[in-house]
Amino acid sequence: MTVEPITTRDYEARMGHRTLALAKLNEIKVEETSEMLLYEELSRARIRDLEEGVRAQRARSGARAVRRWNRVARWATRRAERLQA
Repeated sequence: MTVEPITTRDYEARMGHRTLALAKLNEIKVEETSEMLLYEELSRARIRDLEEGVRAQRARSGARAVRRWNRVARWATRRAERLQA
């Protein structure tokens, strides 16, 4: 005598409990979808964090560029005054 292992879903399908089997199948799909949405939301949060970091870095480098160009402008003004005198 041999015994074949079967899943609960297969057993319920054979016994005619189709509505229960479909309900469990839908429950599994919902759990998988929820898990997938969780990972998607985590990846979106990481992307948002990276974008915020890039924006902050651009703001800092923009201020640095302004200071640098102001220094160059002062140097050019002083040089022009020296050459005119």
